[in-house]
Formats: sequence, structure tokens, C-alpha cells
Amino acid sequence: MKFVILGFDGPDGQAKRKIYRPAHLAHMEPLDRAGRVVLAGPLTDHTGSLIVIEAGSLEEAQKLAQEDPYMIHGVFERVEVHPFTQVFPKEQ
Repeated sequence: MKFVILGFDGPDGQAKRKIYRPAHLAHMEPLDRAGRVVLAGPLTDHTGSLIVIEAGSLEEAQKLAQEDPYMIHGVFERVEVHPFTQVFPKEQ
């Protein structure tokens, strides 16, 4: 199943983002290598990040979000996790 993770930056999110980016990427890289990251990146209006992942359950997706260094170290002040159905691009 696919899930959207929306991470909303806290007041010092932009400054902390620079510090914790290597840890965040290290957290994401095994998921990406396993083909579980559909897409991910920062929102260009500097409000946070969008991550779309494959996970076995909502609980697993929530756990991944809560264990992200951006959440642990206060880059994100909060995260939302939502089930997602991909329409485009069509999966092959």
C-alpha cells in the first residue's frame, strides 16, 4: 500500500534541516534501495516535506515517519500520514 507522509517544519525547521539532512537521507536510503520510496522531497515554499512510500500498513508508515531524524530532532513539528491511491503515472 502507498502512504503520503507530510512533514510540517517547526519554527527552526530550515536551520535544523541543514544539520540533520545527512541523517534524514541515511534513514530514507534503505527504503529507496528496497524500492519503497515512490517520491520524496522538500516543499519549495519551505513549509516541510512530501514523502510517498510503500508500507505494509498505516502503523508501519506512521512508525517510519516518527523514527525519521527530521521528526526526532524537531525539523518537523508534526507529521501527517495518509493512505494513498496512485492514479498517475500508471503503474507498470
